[in-house]
Amino acid sequence: MREISIKGGISLINGELIHEPVNINSGLFVGSSTENARTIDATNCFVLPGIVDVHGDAFERAIQPRANVDFPLHLALKDVDCQLIANGITTAYHGLTVSWEPGLRSYEAALAFKTQLKALRSSFACDMHLNIRWETFAMDYVEQMIEWIQDDPKSIFSLNDHTTIYVDLPKGSSKISRMAGRSGLSEDDCLILIGEKWEQRHKVPAAIEAVCAGARAAGCAIFAHDELTPEMRAKHRALGVAVSEFPMTVETAKSAASKKEHVVLGAPNIVRGGSQNNAIDARESIEQEHCSVLASDYYYPAPLAAAFKLTDDGVLPLEKAWNLISKNAAAAANLSDRGQIRDGLRADVILVDKDTRSVRTVIVKGQLSYTFR
Repeated sequence: MREISIKGGISLINGELIHEPVNINSGLFVGSSTENARTIDATNCFVLPGIVDVHGDAFERAIQPRANVDFPLHLALKDVDCQLIANGITTAYHGLTVSWEPGLRSYEAALAFKTQLKALRSSFACDMHLNIRWETFAMDYVEQMIEWIQDDPKSIFSLNDHTTIYVDLPKGSSKISRMAGRSGLSEDDCLILIGEKWEQRHKVPAAIEAVCAGARAAGCAIFAHDELTPEMRAKHRALGVAVSEFPMTVETAKSAASKKEHVVLGAPNIVRGGSQNNAIDARESIEQEHCSVLASDYYYPAPLAAAFKLTDDGVLPLEKAWNLISKNAAAAANLSDRGQIRDGLRADVILVDKDTRSVRTVIVKGQLSYTFR
């Protein structure tokens, strides 16, 4: 199917919700249609750009739904593809951790996931890429990370430092317990391994500089995860890190926003009415213009629900709330070909029922990928 005309809906075009048809030809948005176009009835629907999810790690639960219970990657990814599309996510960045841990977040597990994703990508409806969450103490894999970025420059590269957070945690803490569950180690062995990695902390700055240089050379979007202070944001900025991903303090988010940098927070934070780990409040950050992008984080239905909750609560009109999960998200990921309904851009579009706020139809790159009645 090459030519489509979506009629009867309220379309988000040029920043406005208007009663205009949306036309598609050869996978791109176009200004008009011919009599040969297939008509899709969008009556009582919003016609919106497909959701761009810059950070989602719910795929981990598809791979390992219980501790030490693993499923084949091809089966897990097929299930994840269905979840993404049904929730209106047409471009997804899987938050794939590359750590010094054994088990689910090990380099070996990440490499297997990357290999399978590359091999199967063309079979999925959703356009899937990696948000490579490199643990900065995983210094043995600097060269490999640069190779991964060069292999797919559409990847997002994200600096993560959980080691510094873990180093003072006691046995029995929730983070250590979760690490033990996903790594297959005892909590005592986890603490020993953390201590061994901490002894290598003097090598971390050089490793970060090397990987960021490789990412800059490849034109890859570079994020920094869990930034603690404005000073840390400034340090990362000097390395070409343009996006603050889940900053831990209001001051850090404000520092990024003051430089017109994108700030990513979790859509579940909006849906649930606050952070699950006592981090900064996403709604307040949006109200104060310190957050420009919302990501699914750990729950794929959250971006869609968050945009409508912001609208229902009077925080933002829908056309601006939707930018948080489409236009702005695409810009943060360095994707200039999507995120808006505009002539010449990639035709990723979803129809959302005005009353139920459920996804009725999903079109990805001009191809009808999902229909629910």
